[in-house]
Amino acid sequence: MKLVVASHNQGKLREFARIFSRLGIEMVPQDDLCPNLQVEETGTTFAENARLKAMAVYRATGLPAVADDSGLCIDALNGEPGVYSARYGGEDLPHTEKMKLVLARMEQVPRKQRTARFVSAICCVFSLEDVLETEGVCEGWIGYEPRGTRGFGYDPIFYVGEQSYAEITDEEKDQISHRGRALAALDQKLEERFSSR
Repeated sequence: MKLVVASHNQGKLREFARIFSRLGIEMVPQDDLCPNLQVEETGTTFAENARLKAMAVYRATGLPAVADDSGLCIDALNGEPGVYSARYGGEDLPHTEKMKLVLARMEQVPRKQRTARFVSAICCVFSLEDVLETEGVCEGWIGYEPRGTRGFGYDPIFYVGEQSYAEITDEEKDQISHRGRALAALDQKLEERFSSR
């Protein structure tokens, strides 16, 4: 089965490709078919934004499309950056600076109150009436400094236990990550969908 992945984010595309290959799904990057399509993320939840992106790519290509909207939710910052994770501090601000902004705002926050979670909502559109949606969450905390060279985005400051997302292997991350969990739930729904036909 082929799915068009509604994303221009190279880190996200690598994760999709890695997990999809194990699920037997062929991933087609959006840039191969509609590279200039930009979807305005006007939703107030991850699920709404994932649906907006998947629907837009489905309409543009006529092919089944899948989208993820995800972000980091920090309790001490009232859930920020949340759905604005990619735009936090400004659309063009590099992620190294976004992390510095988060760490500066968390400077006086003690360890027990540094709880956070990564959330991923995934929407898979086969037609306007045939839509599958899943969500995955990974609980963790915000470290005091970036650590590790793997991953992307906020991975170096998001810790699970004593390791950041950017310190663990791709395989370990896929097992515990918000996106890995959401994709595993999607795989389950896809299996149910096709076995019932």
